[in-house]
Amino acid sequence: MEEHAEALEADLLRYYGVDLLDWHRQALSSRRLAVLVRHLPPDSAFVRAREGEAAEWGLTDHLLAAVVDHLAIANWMFASANRDEYADPPEAPVPVPRPGAEAADTSDGPPDGHAPTGAELARFFG
Repeated sequence: MEEHAEALEADLLRYYGVDLLDWHRQALSSRRLAVLVRHLPPDSAFVRAREGEAAEWGLTDHLLAAVVDHLAIANWMFASANRDEYADPPEAPVPVPRPGAEAADTSDGPPDGHAPTGAELARFFG
């Protein structure tokens, strides 16, 4: 709490109308202060300062990013299956960056390192 005291003070005033100095004046109990801090909304300055960018991503945001990634992969597979036999394969899609996720795989292309052949795609869709 001390590390982000300014954000906490601003949030207590914004969301609850409570002055953090009331705790120092002993007009606000430690228990009450802990309850108020624990239940600050995800968009509060304190939560953002403590958790960083990850605080801005909720379940809906993660699910939407997964949908975008899956659609991009499906389009890539469709384009790969329907390309001219001698044409260069399309570039593999890049996943939507997520907060807190390190770039575990920085290689271009599919996870196993090669683009699927027309026969592999036909067998997959067949």
